Amino acid sequence: MMLPIIQVLSYIKNILMMILTRFKLIYRKFFKTNWVKTLSFCFLIGLVLASLLLVSYIRELPRPEKFTEKETAQSTKIYARDGETILYEIYGEEKRTVVPLSQISDYLKNAIIASEDTDFYNHHGISFKGIARAILTDIKLFTPSQGASTISQQLVRSSYLGLEKTGSRKTKEIILALELERRYSKDEILEFYLNQIPFGQNTYGAQAASRTYFQKDAKDISLAEAALLTSLIKAPSHLSPYGPNKNELMAKKNYVLSRMKELNFISAQEEIIAKEEIIEFARINQLIRAPHFAIWIKGILEEKYGEDFLREKGAKVYTSLDWDLQEYAEKVVKERVEINQNYLSSNAAVVAIDPKTGEILSMVGSKDFFADPYPNGCQPGKDCLFEPQFNVALSGRQPGSSFKPIVYATAFEKGFDDKTIVNDEKTNFGIWGGKEYIPQNYDGYFRGPVTLRQALAQSLNIPSIKVLMNLAGLKDSIQLAENLGISTLNAPFGPSIVLGGYETKLLEMVSAYSVFANNGAWLKPISILRIEDNQSNIIEENKNTPKRVLSAKTATLINDILSDNKSRAPVFGLRSALFFENYSVSAKTGTTQGYKDGWTIGYTPSIVIGVWTGNNDNTPMGKEPGIVFAGPIFHQIMEFFLSSQRH
Repeated sequence: MMLPIIQVLSYIKNILMMILTRFKLIYRKFFKTNWVKTLSFCFLIGLVLASLLLVSYIRELPRPEKFTEKETAQSTKIYARDGETILYEIYGEEKRTVVPLSQISDYLKNAIIASEDTDFYNHHGISFKGIARAILTDIKLFTPSQGASTISQQLVRSSYLGLEKTGSRKTKEIILALELERRYSKDEILEFYLNQIPFGQNTYGAQAASRTYFQKDAKDISLAEAALLTSLIKAPSHLSPYGPNKNELMAKKNYVLSRMKELNFISAQEEIIAKEEIIEFARINQLIRAPHFAIWIKGILEEKYGEDFLREKGAKVYTSLDWDLQEYAEKVVKERVEINQNYLSSNAAVVAIDPKTGEILSMVGSKDFFADPYPNGCQPGKDCLFEPQFNVALSGRQPGSSFKPIVYATAFEKGFDDKTIVNDEKTNFGIWGGKEYIPQNYDGYFRGPVTLRQALAQSLNIPSIKVLMNLAGLKDSIQLAENLGISTLNAPFGPSIVLGGYETKLLEMVSAYSVFANNGAWLKPISILRIEDNQSNIIEENKNTPKRVLSAKTATLINDILSDNKSRAPVFGLRSALFFENYSVSAKTGTTQGYKDGWTIGYTPSIVIGVWTGNNDNTPMGKEPGIVFAGPIFHQIMEFFLSSQRH
């Protein structure tokens, strides 16, 4: 329903009269010269032109009357690569329970005002103070990072206007916000807002969010819980408490509490208690296939297109995931971790990538997304052996010796080869980290002169450090790791990097190994093949381009060494989990100091599979190498892939 033209003109008249009255007072007080009169005349002409433009906008604007009535929204569906298996459906039918303002905690009302619109009860729809503050902040940061939208503006934007960032849309937003404030009281507007805004997990409004995350009514949530819900408003998918950015969410929660204290909504003592409060989250009970992967995809979409896109536009998102492989990988992880738990290893994660395309074929973020959030007697807010919703595949873990091939590849690029000799002997590598660095091999033995083939195949530590320091070079090895897509390495660096003493992500390690499988060409990991709108028009399509980061000669040599069963047999045996009858599979294991992480990464020209095993809280596993815990998982998944002839 459009605004009547008489009301439009009357509304513009009121705005102009207000502006002219203010201008007249300023003019009489400060200006008396002819040049100012000329400028004043130009200003008045500008006002007339602006008013005509406002008429053209306002005539087409809807009447802001019913904020509980919304257009029917179409769900966004996230598919596996087959285009039929739905991994996750983001429902058009929103999860919402409308409640009056009196049934919403004062903590939440105040937290939102403190975080989103501190001048809410003083402005008339737009906050000139907020705009000035945002501009000053942008100038300080040299970037347009600050917004100045009031709660009223956010409400009309989410109810009536699109996502395009144009002057036209902003003008309409301001006009509707002013009209909204004219029609409704502040408490009514706040009630509309608190019943409409998204909080993630397909929940809209304070009541649904409180029930979803805390299994409480909105009137019963604590101060800390209110601050956390407020923190979700700007990026509900990115900051999901069930995703990899939980620490960022908690930092945002503490910022909201600090703002509440600054504005005297709470006392200093209440702030301290709330920041220390342990928040316990309810389980996600919605059925999702490949849940860690699907929620990661949802976060990517939300960051790129916004929450409205996901809940209203009826898009079809076709991902790279191979559902049969994913389903089998989940089964293997769950079964093998049950065995590994007998040896103090409580979790595992898997990533599989097609090295020719960079497409992610499988991602298992933990052994069971839907398991008890606090198993093994773990208490909420404390480190746990296993956290179901946490995606380990996207988090930093030390890779152990699985990092070694990167260093050897650096040496091979400099002209050394697998026949180059290094001496495996007790060696003092000098002072690193304030103490002498005298590492040992896994078995405690020294082998004397060994070739680089033997050293890498048998994963010998001392020769590998010598390759790093004397042949490859620390700086060049780090540079190659970054060229292979590893983004987590942070200085200061030392010789332990070749033994995997610096954190990497499983996804990035698998992507790095894909370069070996792809003859030296790297493709960024791809999770989305294409996105279509509800009319099947393509919105986005994968156009991944390979980048040469390693010579084919070096890649071939690494592949040959890592598939050389005879060379690795003195340490691993002839029929280890890395060996496949009738197939050439390159593979490398990794075990971190203190047995906190166990890795196996292996590949063929058609697939790279990486497995991490361990405990989320870095509790040591049983004193066994990575091949014992991660090797069987890798072997079963690779065997399934090879036998199913997906290659």
